[in-house]
Amino acid sequence: MPKDAAVEEFAGLVRALKARDGRSYEALGRRLSVSASTLHRYCSGATVPEVFAVVDRLALLCGADEEERRALEAAWTEADRARRRAASPAPTPVPAVSAAPESNPEPSAPEPGPGPAPDPTAPDPTAPDPSATDPSAPEATRARPRRGAPAPLLAAAVALVVLGLAAALLGHPTRTASAPAPASTAPGRTAAPLPFTWSIGSQLWEGGCGHTYLVDRAPRAVAPPPVAADSVAWAGTHGAVHGGEALVRITVQGRSPSDAVVLHALHVRVVDRAAPLPWNAYRMDNGCGGAVTPRHFAVDLDRPRPLARPVDGLDASGAEVRKIPAVSFPYRVTSSDPEELLVSARTAGCDCRWHLELEWSAGGRTGTVRITDGGKPFRTSGTRGRPAYVHDSDEGRWITDSDSGQTG
Repeated sequence: MPKDAAVEEFAGLVRALKARDGRSYEALGRRLSVSASTLHRYCSGATVPEVFAVVDRLALLCGADEEERRALEAAWTEADRARRRAASPAPTPVPAVSAAPESNPEPSAPEPGPGPAPDPTAPDPTAPDPSATDPSAPEATRARPRRGAPAPLLAAAVALVVLGLAAALLGHPTRTASAPAPASTAPGRTAAPLPFTWSIGSQLWEGGCGHTYLVDRAPRAVAPPPVAADSVAWAGTHGAVHGGEALVRITVQGRSPSDAVVLHALHVRVVDRAAPLPWNAYRMDNGCGGAVTPRHFAVDLDRPRPLARPVDGLDASGAEVRKIPAVSFPYRVTSSDPEELLVSARTAGCDCRWHLELEWSAGGRTGTVRITDGGKPFRTSGTRGRPAYVHDSDEGRWITDSDSGQTG
């Protein structure tokens, strides 16, 4: 039996989420508390989950943004409706509805028809009422004495109509129950655009030269460290993961020069925790350091509920070290006055996938925008106990810390 189009569309979205995440059915199933075979049935369209919560957890785990989650919920609603239609016995309501017209009291009024049959031949002595009435309206006189006669039939007919309507309504419970669901997704599809724009930089290095990546390759298969401007391409080619710390810069700019957008808070959401990656650690620097440490928001990913905590910066470029005071929320941005938020997320004990949520308000509107790394969660893994390498530019190869004389 071919799959319903709505079920196939929903299964396609689930398959796309899994493919984007890259983990196996077993690994994702453990995170979602479902078996690998159950998750495979969701992806193939063989099964539609009875509740959306498990699919929503999968979307969060795979880094889906708010718009994708709304589209996924709308697709699940249609697929669930199709599943319920296939499971319910559809033919049962039909006889009840078709029986209703036959129970109409109008055609049942001539039911006691044997009375009028002898009427045209001769006046019946047993019917004295017609002689006492106006002879100019014989049809009316015949109709009047019979109005009271079919009262039980009329009541039965009304009862049949009521029962028929009830059967028609009760025969399709899924339509009435699920009808409001698309309305909840419609506002998301037609919502006004955000009153601001945002962009991120997720491959930043401390001081422009210091950073550590975890790479699942032997040193001879790893290219020399790039300049900071080429870090995105280098990390993508090597499948690198931030080691110990990830620096994320968020640039927020309003759309209007006069109507400010207020940024109220920045929240951290860890969507997955696992043991630190057992990969080699490669340091992009060889003892470099910067004179300026910018103010930033520090995040400890090892805490059960990480917070974005404002931290002062330091400027050591002059004769004296100058403190750069941290600025807490709220912030105000316009098209001519953007804001940059720098987040430093650290971990020693987990392979963490996480994203940020930025609360805002403007012109009577409020909302929360999810900040991700191109639709995927940010990822940071601890480096404790991992072999650490630095690049020897003279020999053109990666060497260990002990060979270079560095520690840490």
